[in-house]
Amino acid sequence: MVVISLGVSLIIVDATIVNVMLPRVVGDLRLTTTGAEWITSIYSLVFAALLIPFGRAGDAYGRRRMLVLGTVVFVASSLLAARSGSGAELVASRLLQGVGASMILPAALSTVTAVFTGRDRAVAFGIWGSLIGGMAALGPLLGGWLATSYGWRWAFGVNVPLGAAIVAGTLLLVPETRDPAVRRVGDWQGTVLSTAGLAGVVFALIEGQRYGWWSATRPFSAGPVHWPGAGISPVPVALAAGVLALVALVAVERARAAAGRPVVLDLSLFRIPDFRRGNAAASLISVGELGLMFVLPLFLQDVHGNSPLQVSVAILPLAIGTFIAGGLSARLSRRLGAARMLQAGMALEVVAAALIGLTTRADTTGFQLAPWMLVYGIGLGLTTGQLTRIVLRDVPPASAGLASGTQSTARQVGSALGIALIGAVFAVGLSHAMTARVRDAGLPAGRGAAYAERLRDSAGTFARDLRQEDPRLSRAADESLAVATDRAALATAALLAVGLLLTLRLRRDTDPDPEESPA
Repeated sequence: MVVISLGVSLIIVDATIVNVMLPRVVGDLRLTTTGAEWITSIYSLVFAALLIPFGRAGDAYGRRRMLVLGTVVFVASSLLAARSGSGAELVASRLLQGVGASMILPAALSTVTAVFTGRDRAVAFGIWGSLIGGMAALGPLLGGWLATSYGWRWAFGVNVPLGAAIVAGTLLLVPETRDPAVRRVGDWQGTVLSTAGLAGVVFALIEGQRYGWWSATRPFSAGPVHWPGAGISPVPVALAAGVLALVALVAVERARAAAGRPVVLDLSLFRIPDFRRGNAAASLISVGELGLMFVLPLFLQDVHGNSPLQVSVAILPLAIGTFIAGGLSARLSRRLGAARMLQAGMALEVVAAALIGLTTRADTTGFQLAPWMLVYGIGLGLTTGQLTRIVLRDVPPASAGLASGTQSTARQVGSALGIALIGAVFAVGLSHAMTARVRDAGLPAGRGAAYAERLRDSAGTFARDLRQEDPRLSRAADESLAVATDRAALATAALLAVGLLLTLRLRRDTDPDPEESPA
């Protein structure tokens, strides 16, 4: 159980470490804001697209085999990430990390369910929660220390010895399990359509600022695809293609289910109210968490020059709050009910995100953000502890595996969309605020637009260069970063509030079961 938990911790910690050291990566590789967004979102996007197919493959071909293979892929891609010399290479490495992660998580969960039963399963998940919670708190500190003391590449390189230990422990201690009832033929049509659909939507949200939301502002080139810098932008085309792929996904999955063939998306599950609303809430929670974790490190490092270690200390209260609330949620849920616990947690997240948006100024430090991060972490711990229970409680036992995979996919979709959406709000706010402040400083409008574009495209790192050029421009850049952070946090609070409204219609634990109700 320790080996399995460490394997899952590896992929969870990696996501938090990347957020902490992202500003250093942006400065070293000279990335744009869109490049920074792709580094974080491509991981969640691939993870979401392949989670269910690889989960079914592990059930059919062997979960231990899939766990080992996924760890090897993850470690190899981490080594490639550590040796990346450009943004494109790092994005490709992160894509491969997403592939490895999508192999590890479902194999680990299925192994725990297959190996442990009764009281032993409760103990096993207790070990699981403690190790993952502890690693989620210590991971950013480890990554921040490595990135500060030795460089960001070591934060990826540390996965190599950890992965080797996990592979050895899995081969020695973890038994092989599989489900003979699962067919070995998967739903690759659904996988391709879901990947293409999500990729199109995420591309549009991330690249809209760079290539134009409607009219093309610059040429686009990716492999054999070349788009001129005039006429319609590739962004609305990608968005339309993504939406069409998702519509086709629904049609294909409905036809496959009717024919009794395997599917990656069981649409019949969404007829269950709590499953539908719980997954929507899970996506929005991930939007908020990953969106904030993308924006706050950029603000702290670009304005205050904080090192990755200092940034990790600043966001540590979030991990502490999550860990504390996660330990209390099981006891409290028996008294208040899972639905009320979830609503209380989301309410705390809304309040914390709103306070970050209302109080952050150019001189706000990580220490001043700590109370709101702690509140947000407590809310996150309360919600995370109840979501799976709520989503799965009305699902038929025969569909539990696919339903669990769908919930994990919903979280990863929310993560990818959160980075894209909140990142877009941050970039737009940064550009508009810098243009206005340069104009207020009495500088020519054309100069202000140029500085605003450079600040936006550099994810705010250009602010450090301005400190040696003109104090007025440096102050304008710092204030613009604060305004952009405020808008991103308030957008996060608004999205979480929508999720909170959705949870108000969840069935309370004390309500009669719908199947037993006279109606």
